Amino acid sequence: MTRLPATYLFVPGNRADRFDSALHSGTDAVVLDLEDAVTPQDKPAARDAIRNWYVPEHERVAQVVVRINDETTAWFEDDLMVLSATGVRTVMLPKAEAPGQIERVLAALPEGGTVVPIIESARGALNCDSIAATKGVHRLAFGTLDYAVDLNLPGDERGLLYTASRMAIASKAAGLATPIAGVTAALGDDERLKADLDFARACGFGAKLCIHPKQVAVVHAWWAPTTTEIEWAQRVLGAAEGSQGAFQLDGKMVDRPVILKARNLLDRARK
Repeated sequence: MTRLPATYLFVPGNRADRFDSALHSGTDAVVLDLEDAVTPQDKPAARDAIRNWYVPEHERVAQVVVRINDETTAWFEDDLMVLSATGVRTVMLPKAEAPGQIERVLAALPEGGTVVPIIESARGALNCDSIAATKGVHRLAFGTLDYAVDLNLPGDERGLLYTASRMAIASKAAGLATPIAGVTAALGDDERLKADLDFARACGFGAKLCIHPKQVAVVHAWWAPTTTEIEWAQRVLGAAEGSQGAFQLDGKMVDRPVILKARNLLDRARK
Protein backbone atom coordinates (compact mmCIF):
# COMPACT_ATOMS: atom_id res chain seq x y z
CA MET A 1 0.00 0.00 0.00
CA THR A 2 1.25 3.46 -0.86
CA ARG A 3 0.52 4.83 2.61
CA LEU A 4 -0.76 3.43 5.84
CA PRO A 5 -4.58 3.27 5.72
CA ALA A 6 -6.75 4.76 8.45
CA THR A 7 -9.96 3.30 6.98
CA TYR A 8 -10.76 -0.17 5.64
CA LEU A 9 -14.18 -0.38 3.95
CA PHE A 10 -15.81 -3.80 3.60
CA VAL A 11 -17.59 -4.75 0.38
CA PRO A 12 -19.32 -8.13 -0.09
CA GLY A 13 -17.27 -10.24 -2.47
CA ASN A 14 -20.31 -11.17 -4.50
CA ARG A 15 -21.13 -7.50 -5.25
CA ALA A 16 -18.68 -6.78 -8.06
CA ASP A 17 -20.88 -3.85 -9.05
CA ARG A 18 -19.70 -2.08 -5.89
CA PHE A 19 -15.96 -2.74 -6.14
CA ASP A 20 -14.99 0.30 -8.21
CA SER A 21 -17.37 2.68 -6.45
CA ALA A 22 -15.91 1.58 -3.09
CA LEU A 23 -12.42 2.41 -4.35
CA HIS A 24 -13.64 5.93 -5.13
CA SER A 25 -15.53 6.39 -1.85
CA GLY A 26 -12.69 8.16 -0.06
CA THR A 27 -11.59 5.13 1.93
CA ASP A 28 -7.90 4.31 2.16
CA ALA A 29 -8.42 0.57 1.60
CA VAL A 30 -11.25 -1.62 0.31
CA VAL A 31 -11.75 -5.08 1.80
CA LEU A 32 -13.36 -7.48 -0.66
CA ASP A 33 -15.07 -9.87 1.72
CA LEU A 34 -15.39 -13.62 1.26
CA GLU A 35 -16.32 -14.23 4.89
CA ASP A 36 -19.18 -12.82 6.99
CA ALA A 37 -20.74 -10.60 4.32
CA VAL A 38 -21.29 -13.55 1.98
CA THR A 39 -23.69 -16.44 2.58
CA PRO A 40 -22.36 -20.00 2.14
CA GLN A 41 -24.29 -20.51 -1.09
CA ASP A 42 -22.88 -17.27 -2.53
CA LYS A 43 -19.23 -17.90 -1.71
CA PRO A 44 -18.37 -19.60 -5.05
CA ALA A 45 -19.86 -16.63 -6.92
CA ALA A 46 -17.91 -14.22 -4.70
CA ARG A 47 -14.64 -16.01 -5.43
CA ASP A 48 -15.42 -15.87 -9.15
CA ALA A 49 -16.26 -12.16 -8.94
CA ILE A 50 -12.94 -11.33 -7.29
CA ARG A 51 -11.03 -13.60 -9.68
CA ASN A 52 -12.59 -11.91 -12.70
CA TRP A 53 -12.22 -8.34 -11.41
CA TYR A 54 -8.81 -8.31 -9.75
CA VAL A 55 -5.84 -7.63 -12.00
CA PRO A 56 -2.40 -6.59 -10.71
CA GLU A 57 -2.37 -3.75 -13.25
CA HIS A 58 -5.45 -2.06 -11.77
CA GLU A 59 -4.62 1.58 -11.01
CA ARG A 60 -5.87 1.26 -7.43
CA VAL A 61 -4.76 -2.30 -6.72
CA ALA A 62 -2.62 -1.12 -3.79
CA GLN A 63 -5.85 -0.21 -1.97
CA VAL A 64 -7.34 -3.70 -2.25
CA VAL A 65 -7.45 -6.23 0.59
CA VAL A 66 -9.26 -9.57 0.48
CA ARG A 67 -10.74 -11.09 3.63
CA ILE A 68 -10.85 -14.86 3.32
CA ASN A 69 -12.58 -17.46 5.47
CA ASP A 70 -10.68 -18.86 8.43
CA GLU A 71 -8.63 -22.04 8.43
CA THR A 72 -11.28 -24.16 10.18
CA THR A 73 -13.92 -23.63 7.48
CA ALA A 74 -14.67 -25.67 4.38
CA TRP A 75 -13.96 -22.60 2.22
CA PHE A 76 -10.39 -21.85 3.31
CA GLU A 77 -8.57 -23.92 0.67
CA ASP A 78 -10.72 -22.57 -2.17
CA ASP A 79 -10.05 -19.03 -0.97
CA LEU A 80 -6.30 -19.70 -1.04
CA MET A 81 -6.64 -20.87 -4.65
CA VAL A 82 -8.24 -17.52 -5.55
CA LEU A 83 -5.33 -15.68 -3.93
CA SER A 84 -2.81 -17.72 -5.91
CA ALA A 85 -4.71 -17.21 -9.16
CA THR A 86 -5.13 -13.46 -8.86
CA GLY A 87 -1.92 -12.28 -7.22
CA VAL A 88 -3.70 -10.47 -4.38
CA ARG A 89 -1.02 -8.90 -2.18
CA THR A 90 -2.80 -8.12 1.10
CA VAL A 91 -5.13 -10.54 2.90
CA MET A 92 -7.19 -10.35 6.08
CA LEU A 93 -7.20 -13.62 8.00
CA PRO A 94 -10.12 -14.12 10.42
CA LYS A 95 -9.81 -16.07 13.67
CA ALA A 96 -6.01 -15.78 13.65
CA GLU A 97 -4.68 -17.81 16.56
CA ALA A 98 -1.21 -19.07 15.61
CA PRO A 99 1.73 -18.10 13.35
CA GLY A 100 1.30 -21.26 11.28
CA GLN A 101 -2.04 -20.04 9.94
CA ILE A 102 -0.41 -16.86 8.69
CA GLU A 103 2.40 -18.81 7.06
CA ARG A 104 -0.14 -20.91 5.13
CA VAL A 105 -1.75 -17.77 3.73
CA LEU A 106 1.58 -16.19 2.86
CA ALA A 107 2.48 -19.25 0.82
CA ALA A 108 -0.44 -18.43 -1.50
CA LEU A 109 0.63 -14.80 -2.00
CA PRO A 110 3.25 -13.34 -4.34
CA GLU A 111 6.62 -12.33 -2.95
CA GLY A 112 6.19 -9.34 -0.65
CA GLY A 113 2.56 -10.20 0.13
CA THR A 114 1.27 -9.41 3.60
CA VAL A 115 -1.38 -10.63 6.02
CA VAL A 116 -3.63 -8.70 8.41
CA PRO A 117 -4.49 -11.20 11.16
CA ILE A 118 -7.83 -10.53 12.85
CA ILE A 119 -7.72 -11.18 16.59
CA GLU A 120 -11.24 -12.28 17.56
CA SER A 121 -10.95 -15.13 20.06
CA ALA A 122 -9.47 -15.84 23.48
CA ARG A 123 -6.77 -18.00 21.89
CA GLY A 124 -5.91 -15.25 19.44
CA ALA A 125 -5.65 -12.73 22.27
CA LEU A 126 -3.28 -14.97 24.23
CA ASN A 127 -1.08 -15.48 21.16
CA CYS A 128 -1.12 -11.96 19.75
CA ASP A 129 2.55 -11.41 20.66
CA SER A 130 3.73 -14.32 18.49
CA ILE A 131 1.22 -13.47 15.78
CA ALA A 132 2.45 -9.87 15.59
CA ALA A 133 6.06 -11.07 15.40
CA THR A 134 5.37 -13.43 12.48
CA LYS A 135 7.11 -12.53 9.23
CA GLY A 136 4.74 -11.09 6.66
CA VAL A 137 2.25 -9.58 9.10
CA HIS A 138 1.23 -6.09 7.96
CA ARG A 139 -0.70 -5.05 11.09
CA LEU A 140 -3.26 -6.53 13.49
CA ALA A 141 -7.02 -6.01 13.39
CA PHE A 142 -9.47 -6.48 16.26
CA GLY A 143 -12.62 -8.47 15.47
CA THR A 144 -14.54 -7.08 18.41
CA LEU A 145 -17.95 -8.57 17.59
CA ASP A 146 -16.71 -12.16 17.30
CA TYR A 147 -14.40 -11.65 20.25
CA ALA A 148 -17.36 -10.58 22.39
CA VAL A 149 -19.26 -13.70 21.33
CA ASP A 150 -16.30 -15.96 22.09
CA LEU A 151 -15.99 -14.57 25.61
CA ASN A 152 -19.73 -14.06 26.14
CA LEU A 153 -19.28 -10.35 26.78
CA PRO A 154 -22.39 -8.18 27.27
CA GLY A 155 -21.30 -5.36 24.96
CA ASP A 156 -19.59 -3.11 27.50
CA GLU A 157 -16.37 -1.81 25.94
CA ARG A 158 -14.49 -2.41 29.20
CA GLY A 159 -14.48 -6.09 28.25
CA LEU A 160 -12.35 -5.21 25.21
CA LEU A 161 -9.77 -3.13 27.06
CA TYR A 162 -7.32 -5.89 28.00
CA THR A 163 -7.02 -7.40 24.53
CA ALA A 164 -7.01 -4.01 22.79
CA SER A 165 -4.10 -2.92 24.97
CA ARG A 166 -2.27 -6.20 24.39
CA MET A 167 -2.64 -5.80 20.64
CA ALA A 168 -1.26 -2.26 20.71
CA ILE A 169 1.70 -3.33 22.85
CA ALA A 170 2.40 -6.41 20.73
CA SER A 171 2.26 -4.30 17.56
CA LYS A 172 4.71 -1.74 18.90
CA ALA A 173 7.09 -4.41 20.17
CA ALA A 174 7.04 -6.18 16.80
CA GLY A 175 7.63 -2.98 14.85
CA LEU A 176 4.18 -3.02 13.25
CA ALA A 177 1.84 -0.14 12.56
CA THR A 178 -0.89 0.60 15.07
CA PRO A 179 -3.75 -1.95 15.06
CA ILE A 180 -7.08 -1.60 13.27
CA ALA A 181 -10.19 -1.14 15.42
CA GLY A 182 -13.24 -3.35 14.87
CA VAL A 183 -16.47 -2.37 13.16
CA THR A 184 -19.21 -0.18 14.57
CA ALA A 185 -22.43 -1.97 13.73
CA ALA A 186 -24.70 1.02 14.51
CA LEU A 187 -25.15 2.51 11.04
CA GLY A 188 -26.13 6.16 10.95
CA ASP A 189 -25.18 6.69 14.60
CA ASP A 190 -22.21 9.05 14.41
CA GLU A 191 -22.10 9.53 18.17
CA ARG A 192 -21.70 5.77 18.71
CA LEU A 193 -19.04 5.68 16.01
CA LYS A 194 -17.13 8.56 17.58
CA ALA A 195 -17.33 6.92 21.01
CA ASP A 196 -15.88 3.73 19.55
CA LEU A 197 -13.15 5.75 17.89
CA ASP A 198 -12.30 7.53 21.14
CA PHE A 199 -11.96 4.15 22.87
CA ALA A 200 -9.79 2.76 20.08
CA ARG A 201 -7.54 5.79 20.06
CA ALA A 202 -7.15 5.66 23.84
CA CYS A 203 -5.95 2.05 23.47
CA GLY A 204 -3.35 2.94 20.84
CA PHE A 205 -5.21 2.05 17.63
CA GLY A 206 -4.75 4.06 14.46
CA ALA A 207 -7.25 2.71 11.92
CA LYS A 208 -10.83 1.49 11.69
CA LEU A 209 -12.84 -1.20 9.92
CA CYS A 210 -15.87 0.38 8.24
CA ILE A 211 -19.05 -1.27 6.97
CA HIS A 212 -20.59 1.72 5.18
CA PRO A 213 -19.06 4.53 3.06
CA LYS A 214 -20.66 7.15 5.32
CA GLN A 215 -18.48 5.97 8.20
CA VAL A 216 -15.29 6.70 6.26
CA ALA A 217 -15.53 10.50 6.40
CA VAL A 218 -16.30 10.42 10.14
CA VAL A 219 -13.24 8.27 10.81
CA HIS A 220 -10.96 10.51 8.74
CA ALA A 221 -12.24 13.62 10.52
CA TRP A 222 -11.70 11.94 13.89
CA TRP A 223 -8.17 10.88 13.01
CA ALA A 224 -7.09 14.28 11.71
CA PRO A 225 -5.61 16.57 14.39
CA THR A 226 -7.69 19.61 15.23
CA THR A 227 -6.53 23.16 14.52
CA THR A 228 -6.00 23.66 18.27
CA GLU A 229 -3.81 20.56 18.48
CA ILE A 230 -1.74 21.63 15.48
CA GLU A 231 -1.22 25.12 16.86
CA TRP A 232 -0.16 23.67 20.22
CA ALA A 233 2.35 21.33 18.58
CA GLN A 234 3.82 24.14 16.50
CA ARG A 235 4.23 26.32 19.59
CA VAL A 236 5.90 23.48 21.49
CA LEU A 237 8.39 22.78 18.72
CA GLY A 238 9.02 26.48 18.20
CA ALA A 239 9.81 26.98 21.89
CA ALA A 240 11.96 23.83 21.95
CA GLU A 241 14.30 25.21 19.27
CA GLY A 242 15.65 27.84 21.60
CA SER A 243 15.70 25.76 24.75
CA GLN A 244 18.06 23.25 26.29
CA GLY A 245 16.40 20.55 28.37
CA ALA A 246 13.00 21.00 30.00
CA PHE A 247 11.13 24.30 29.88
CA GLN A 248 7.72 25.76 30.71
CA LEU A 249 4.97 26.63 28.25
CA ASP A 250 1.57 27.90 29.33
CA GLY A 251 2.45 27.03 32.91
CA LYS A 252 3.21 23.38 32.08
CA MET A 253 6.53 21.57 31.91
CA VAL A 254 7.69 20.51 28.47
CA ASP A 255 10.36 17.84 28.18
CA ARG A 256 11.38 15.18 25.67
CA PRO A 257 8.14 13.08 25.75
CA VAL A 258 6.01 16.18 25.17
CA ILE A 259 8.23 17.27 22.27
CA LEU A 260 7.95 13.82 20.71
CA LYS A 261 4.17 13.96 21.09
CA ALA A 262 4.13 17.32 19.27
CA ARG A 263 6.25 15.94 16.44
CA ASN A 264 4.06 12.87 16.07
CA LEU A 265 0.94 15.03 15.98
CA LEU A 266 2.31 17.22 13.18
CA ASP A 267 3.46 14.14 11.30
CA ARG A 268 -0.09 12.77 11.52
CA ALA A 269 -1.44 16.09 10.25
CA ARG A 270 0.85 15.97 7.22
CA LYS A 271 -0.27 12.44 6.38
